[in-house]
Amino acid sequence: MRPRTLDDVIGQKQVLGEGKLLRRMIDADAVMSLILHGPPGTGKTTLAGVIATHTKRRFVRENASSVGVKRIREIIDDADRRLGESGRRTILFLDEIHRFTKSQQDVLLGDVESGLITLIGATTENPLFAVNSALISRSTLFRLEPLSEDEIIEVLRRTTTDTERGYGSLDVRISDEALRVWAIKCEGDARRALTALEVAVRSSSTRGTGVPPVTPSLGSEERCEGMEATGGTPVPRGQETIRIDKAIAEASIQEKVAVYGDDGHYDAASAMIKSVRGSDPDAALYWIARMLSAGEDPRFIARRLAILASEDIGNADPRAVVIAESCWNLVERIGMPECRITLGQLATYLALAPKSNASYKAIDAALADVESGRVLPVPMFLRDKNTSPRSNDEGRGVRVRDLGGESYEYSHSADDSVTGQDYLGVDRAYYEPGDEGAERVLKERLAEIKLLRERQRTEKPS
Repeated sequence: MRPRTLDDVIGQKQVLGEGKLLRRMIDADAVMSLILHGPPGTGKTTLAGVIATHTKRRFVRENASSVGVKRIREIIDDADRRLGESGRRTILFLDEIHRFTKSQQDVLLGDVESGLITLIGATTENPLFAVNSALISRSTLFRLEPLSEDEIIEVLRRTTTDTERGYGSLDVRISDEALRVWAIKCEGDARRALTALEVAVRSSSTRGTGVPPVTPSLGSEERCEGMEATGGTPVPRGQETIRIDKAIAEASIQEKVAVYGDDGHYDAASAMIKSVRGSDPDAALYWIARMLSAGEDPRFIARRLAILASEDIGNADPRAVVIAESCWNLVERIGMPECRITLGQLATYLALAPKSNASYKAIDAALADVESGRVLPVPMFLRDKNTSPRSNDEGRGVRVRDLGGESYEYSHSADDSVTGQDYLGVDRAYYEPGDEGAERVLKERLAEIKLLRERQRTEKPS
């Protein structure tokens, strides 16, 4: 059921819609090297074959993990010969391109850059992290998204009516509920939905293996070229009616599998953090459930929430970081599945806690000053007694011996425990408390301290 033309492709309007870059490149026959990345079953291989057919180029498919240097040289020589004899260019499709080694690159990249071969790579990984930089610099990247539920249903309906490659020659009747089950559980993976359909039809038919498959795989180069593979031979319509209801559909696809590759790991964690920061406990719980369902380490979730407790809540609720620490400790001790309860408790508390990033911004501002400006010397009266000549009286109210200058004033001996001394040496304010939660009290206290310190300075005898 692989699409043969661009108009047959379902979904991916973000790259194939009218006016979109990839569509313009294909229509103008100006396709250069591409890297198609996205979850399984989104049409990366299919799209590469459609591009070859549309641009009338020869299509050679290899897997980057198994193709050797010798085979690459053969493909290049053959491409050069065909270009000279017929003027027909070659597309080399490399599945799992993130596994392409440097030695393989060295053989291929020169001819890719000259245009002798058009390289199209496919990967489920994020190419910016997984693919060699030499390939990235010579390629245009396009992300393919999971198909929507309606698009999956369209794929399935097309299969049941296609008399050449699908089940249009059979009397297959599928309920709307069954289609919706597959559309939801396949997670946007058209291949998985078609496999479930095939399992349901074959297992429900008395003819069993006499029912044609709908998910043909591409084999040799000859069958790959032009994507002309059509699958099994259609079976003439008989008297048998194959009925597929919701129960059969659920049995044919079994458990719902969360799509959770390397990108999913970071994307779901980002969504969880931003949901907590945005004070949405429901969204935070969903993303945690998504990660746990996909097998994420609960300690990773606890660690991210502990960081958030300081970064996004801070002194607006000082209890948050303490609760986060307790949660992390419990997650370590309890493990799954029970620690999901602790993670849920922590996430909901943090989501509803007052928010402040004032302390986070303050330490970053101080670090920026240290790294970009001149390092400030420690004032003499603040230095350690073991590194600077001073009295052995713990520095309480005595002058620095023989060096002159200001004496350290013991804060507990001062009125209101605030002295007029300058502990930094420059006029710089890093911590600016907000008005949320407990930080409002700290803001008022900081203002009070500044007034007391100024008063001490003005009243200090000269």
